[in-house]
Amino acid sequence: MSPNDALPTRRIEPGSSLVQAAPWETAPVTLDAPALAVMTDLTKVKAATTPPSTRLPQAEQQMIFQGVRMLFVVSRMPAIEGLVAHADLHGERAMRIVQQRGVRHDEITVADVMTELAALEAVDLATLRHARVSNVVATLKAHGRHHLLVLDGNAPARVVGLISGSQVARQLGMPIEVVEVAGSFAELKQLLSQ
Repeated sequence: MSPNDALPTRRIEPGSSLVQAAPWETAPVTLDAPALAVMTDLTKVKAATTPPSTRLPQAEQQMIFQGVRMLFVVSRMPAIEGLVAHADLHGERAMRIVQQRGVRHDEITVADVMTELAALEAVDLATLRHARVSNVVATLKAHGRHHLLVLDGNAPARVVGLISGSQVARQLGMPIEVVEVAGSFAELKQLLSQ
C-alpha cells in the first residue's frame, strides 16, 4: 500500500454495537488492597488543567467535558499553582466573594477559590508502593482533605499521581467521612468564617 492509498472501508451491519470501556479507576477494592489501586496515575492519564484566570462557569464546563471533579491550576505547564474541585465552584468561599466584591458568580475566577499548592497534602510514591488502601483512607481523614497528591523525586518533586477521596469511596463501595482540618492559621480563619 502506498502512502497516498485510501484505506478499504465497509458498511456497518445492523446489530453492530459500540464497545464499552471499563474505566480502570472504578475497579472494586478492599481496605487491604495495595494503595496504588486507588491512585490516578498521571503518567497514564492526562491531568485535567485550567489557568487561574478561568471563570467558574467555564471551569465547571471543563470538568463536565473531561469527566472530572477537580482541575489542576497551572499558568505555565508543567508548574502547578494549586487545584480547584467542583465543590469549590459553588462553595462558601465563592458565595462570600460574590457578597464582598458585589460581583456576579460568573465573574469569579478559579484563582479566587482554588486551594493553593502550599495547602495541599502529598505522599511520596515510594511510600505509597508499600501502603494499603486503609492507609490512604486514614491519611485523607487525618488531614481532612478530599484529594491527596502523589510525588516522585526530590525538590523539585513531580506530581505523578492523584488520589480522590470520592473515587476511593466509589471503589470501596462505602462512604468516607472526611472532616476538613485547618493546616495553618490562615486556613483556620477561613474555616471559621464559613
